[in-house]
Amino acid sequence: MSQKRLFLLDAYALIFRGYYAFIKNPRINSKGMDTSAIMGFMNSLMDVIRREKPDHLAVAFDKGGSDYRLEMFQEYKANRDETPEAIKIAVPYIQEILKAMHIPIMELPGYEADDLIGTLAKQAEKEGFQVFMVTPDKDFAQLVSENIFMYKPARMGNDIEIWGIPEVLEKFEIERPEQVIDFLGMMGDSADNIPGLPGVGEKTAKKFLAEYGTLENLLANTHQLKGAMKDKIEANKELGILSKKLATILLDCPVNFDANDYELSKPDVEKTDALFQELEFRQMKAQFDKLFGSGKEYDEIDSNGNTSEISQPVKKAPAKKSNEDQFDLFGFSDESDEPTANHSYYEIGRAHV
Repeated sequence: MSQKRLFLLDAYALIFRGYYAFIKNPRINSKGMDTSAIMGFMNSLMDVIRREKPDHLAVAFDKGGSDYRLEMFQEYKANRDETPEAIKIAVPYIQEILKAMHIPIMELPGYEADDLIGTLAKQAEKEGFQVFMVTPDKDFAQLVSENIFMYKPARMGNDIEIWGIPEVLEKFEIERPEQVIDFLGMMGDSADNIPGLPGVGEKTAKKFLAEYGTLENLLANTHQLKGAMKDKIEANKELGILSKKLATILLDCPVNFDANDYELSKPDVEKTDALFQELEFRQMKAQFDKLFGSGKEYDEIDSNGNTSEISQPVKKAPAKKSNEDQFDLFGFSDESDEPTANHSYYEIGRAHV
């Protein structure tokens, strides 16, 4: 019997990413509504469903930000621009579509989606699940384990990327995935306004991790450093410790994983059709009707006339990005509603190139 799989989607990361995918050519319907964010998110969701035919899946939303992190650091995420109006409009529609699709929505006031996903992923792993965190956010790499993977959506003709332990270790040049937290604590994270240690960038953080292993060990051995770097780090030890705490995804949110709650049931096609018609998503409605119109479950759909053959994924190096582009960490899919080439990734252990 194959291992049970749970897919957890980071809603806002995918929504923002979808919105910016169409920024040069926004999707405006006949009512004047910008539907770019909804379309972008739905493309990501449907791509996962077509490729993977999941039987357990949920979508996690932020609700009011992180009380825990804001108590520690009032400037946390304070550098972010006002949320675009199109995204504010999109979220209620997306949640209505998810409800019609019978896809569980996870949100908890005062907690970020990262923390909900982290907590649920670790709980599900203990229950024998293989967990895929569908997100373009590099911070999730700290959670990767033998049975927890980052599932990075397709972008502009490139295939999806699945990061297990080997990929994380190679990307960050570390020995254990948990060191991603030390990496972020040292160099900070401009997307979340996490300060890090002054003067420490990616290259220096990797060098320090290779030498000292953890942020705490670096701070305990600053006498080995020299010059301005030594002075800067010694003067900002508390800032480094704070940054590491801010970058740590919580694993103890007040949520409990019950497999039955995350098991998908057939979507209500009548309700999804009505929503797609209102939004004027004609292609998506046609694709959805084709997949589910005959009453099929999520794990029964025939996405490309090809249901069971497992393909080996082609790993591609992520494109380099600028720090300021917080949502294009791993790119975004194009606007096509057409099914992409069919790939299933059940045997992840073999899927390292």
